[in-house]
Amino acid sequence: MARAALFGACGWAGPALSATVVAHITSDKGATEGAVVTVSRTGQPPLSAKAGARAVMIQQDRQFAPFVLPVQLGTTVEFPNRDPFRHQVYSFSAAKPLELKLYGNNEVNSVTFDKEGVVALGCNIHDNMLAYIYVVATPFFALSGKDGAGRVEQLPAGAYTVKVWHPGQKTSEVVAKDVTLAANDTLTVDLKIEMKRERRQRKPGAVDEKEY
Repeated sequence: MARAALFGACGWAGPALSATVVAHITSDKGATEGAVVTVSRTGQPPLSAKAGARAVMIQQDRQFAPFVLPVQLGTTVEFPNRDPFRHQVYSFSAAKPLELKLYGNNEVNSVTFDKEGVVALGCNIHDNMLAYIYVVATPFFALSGKDGAGRVEQLPAGAYTVKVWHPGQKTSEVVAKDVTLAANDTLTVDLKIEMKRERRQRKPGAVDEKEY
């Protein structure tokens, strides 16, 4: 499956002397992949992305890609359809209710995400399709890999709060840790979340969908 790309400026160019946070995310199942790690400066108001910041949520093989897409507040996300049939993307999420009417192969819709929070995506034509856009109000964020680590770089020295969110977490309670960074610091933070029953994208069904 093709991977979705984030091609807007999602980071912030810090000073020459900058710090790094490496967050290790675990649950009762061990290292946790696909968690969004955010690092916010203490007391700072919400920060929107620079003008023109863009990201991509692909529709291909009757799936969304990526499954979790973190973006900064104000980012425009493109929704290209790379399947030979039509999709109709929707969300009932409070952070961004949306409906992209039926559109076909090589057509693209776009949406600007202007409110923080979780946006769960579905398709009115293909019930198996599921993905999440997580809108954050900081330019400092990362997605944890298979080893459970999310690395956030180019942080100016100062006081921060490190938070983690995962679509499979059991409650909406935020797991967070306050840290203080000095110039050129590399700080390791361990954060543990409680997971609910695993919910992944289901495989496409056997329905012949060529008519769509």
